[in-house]
Amino acid sequence: MISNPSRAASFGFPSRKQAWRWLIPLMLAGLFLTTLIWLPLHEKQQEASERQEQLIADSLWVEQTIRFQLQRNEESLNLMASEIITGYLNGPRLQERMANLIRNNHEIHRIIELDANGKLITSTDETLITKNELSAPSKRADERARATQTPMYSQPAADISGPVMFDYHVPLFVDNKYTGSIIASYLASSILDDMVPWWFAQDNEIALTDINDTIIHKRASGGAGRGVYTHRRALNLSGVSLQLSTNSTKSAPKLLPSLLVDTVILLALGLTWSLTALWRDINRRLAAETALREQIAFRTAMENSLITGLRARDLDGRVTYVNPAFSQMVGIAAEEIVGHLPPMPYWAPEAMSEYQRRFSHVVAGTVTPQGFETIFQHADGRRIPVLIFESPLVDDTGKQTGWMGSILDISDRKRVEDLNRQQQEKLQASARLATMGEIASTLAHELNQPLAAISSYTTGALNLLASEQPKEATINIEMLTQALEKANAQAQRAGQIIRSVHTFVKKREPMRTAISISELIGSVTPLVELQAQQYFVTIKVDIPAALPAVLADQVLLEQVLLNLTRNGIESMQSVAPEKRILRIAAAIDPATPRNVVVSISDQGHGIASEVAERLYSPFFSTKADGMGMGLSICRTAIEFHGGTLTHVDNRGGGTIFRFSLPALQNNLIATTMRADRA
Repeated sequence: MISNPSRAASFGFPSRKQAWRWLIPLMLAGLFLTTLIWLPLHEKQQEASERQEQLIADSLWVEQTIRFQLQRNEESLNLMASEIITGYLNGPRLQERMANLIRNNHEIHRIIELDANGKLITSTDETLITKNELSAPSKRADERARATQTPMYSQPAADISGPVMFDYHVPLFVDNKYTGSIIASYLASSILDDMVPWWFAQDNEIALTDINDTIIHKRASGGAGRGVYTHRRALNLSGVSLQLSTNSTKSAPKLLPSLLVDTVILLALGLTWSLTALWRDINRRLAAETALREQIAFRTAMENSLITGLRARDLDGRVTYVNPAFSQMVGIAAEEIVGHLPPMPYWAPEAMSEYQRRFSHVVAGTVTPQGFETIFQHADGRRIPVLIFESPLVDDTGKQTGWMGSILDISDRKRVEDLNRQQQEKLQASARLATMGEIASTLAHELNQPLAAISSYTTGALNLLASEQPKEATINIEMLTQALEKANAQAQRAGQIIRSVHTFVKKREPMRTAISISELIGSVTPLVELQAQQYFVTIKVDIPAALPAVLADQVLLEQVLLNLTRNGIESMQSVAPEKRILRIAAAIDPATPRNVVVSISDQGHGIASEVAERLYSPFFSTKADGMGMGLSICRTAIEFHGGTLTHVDNRGGGTIFRFSLPALQNNLIATTMRADRA
């Protein structure tokens, strides 16, 4: 055994370092040869796989094309069946529709119509008219379609006229009674000849087979298939299962041409790469620099064109960036804002505490992405309402470096909201005037009673004074006092009615006060009774004594009650007199004990489902002379108080309208304690 490397080299044995010098090139050469042998084999296998995948993809496309066309035909036939059932298609019109369908879809050979007894009514095939006979599979399919009441295909079979066909049966039912069928016949040859594109048929042999691989029809425009690349695709139809078999005319790829082509390509690519590597690197660098400059210019132009203000702050709250829109919004140059810590020059003095609180959230990192409204102060002193969205500012490594804010000037939106509120108030006032106009005649009758009583009492007092002789008798002061007191009471009653109407119709700002539900309903009951007297409707009121008060505008709620009660009274015009009962009730909402719910129940004609969908829509009314704003205004008024307005069907007939209002918390607690003690 030779242990000395120098002595081994002297005897002709290579040293360890020299062995590695020879081994590495040999390994590289072996790797190159292995790659040179493996690459053509791999390319051949890959080419075969690509051809097979391409065949599968093309077969799927052809199958979907055939299926899509058959589905279109099915939809047309089903539509034709529906129109036959409704009586729209018959006679010449039906024959014209059949002819148009066959003219536009060459795969359909004929269309026929059978009656309930299987007798031929209409056909586009003269041969079938004379022989009046279907194939056995077609008859079985017609029986199955009739039994299941669903369209169905028949098994392919030779027709009496010769070619192989399969039929699509659409049964006709009127009120679950079979009245006949519509049958469309497809030529098996047309499925392949008319629906398969020429470019696919040129490279493949296509066959239509059944589930037993029995060939129904074959198309071989490009020649017989080689059996190398094949695929089968099920053409599932209702009632019959067919297969679309494809057999490519291409043979397996060869090894030698692939090896030569690959060698030339590799040499050409290596030479091209060696000459263009430096040029490509320089162009890429120049293109990257140009793209970077364009991107920076585009982003700068985009930020300068925004009407939304942008503001960036670091983790300490220092402003690091503002766009021109923000500077224009507050009237302060960007140089005077960037780099500053709060307080900011655009902060309004009256909102300083809110700014400090939100700034503490920014420093603490607890800013939420939800928007909030506040005000900014313009350089000229104007107050600007704004909507601010804050979100974390993250760099390309995912680390948060600050906060990014989007500021929207919502001055226009505030003006629109104020205008809408004013218009809504005007609309409510107009609705109140319209309501009072509808009960004006009854109100005049009601005022006539106290005025007539006043006239009677004053006439009696005058008669009493005239009948007494001052020199001979004493005036009856007691009778005169009673007459004048009664006249005064009637005058006060008339004045109260006039004041109630004036308060109801005058335009004013909404004002919320603590209101008792019983007093609210009591104040509007006289006006409701005036409307009820015209239609002989009985009013029943059920208000618990311990019901909590609500914080609301009394006039708005009176308008809601008058609208809902008027609708209920008018809905009972055509019902029996004993059913003309309008119920007004109030109670604690069992689902939400913090709310008080008021319900108005009538026993009228009810509300149809198609009307209920649009019941609260503005300008929608079922009355010939209605404005369509009553229920819309009612819902707006209730939602203004934080409540909801709904309706349900009354079990005894008619409708129940309910609206809920939040109860005053102190009254609600007291009511609950009294209920617990009871």
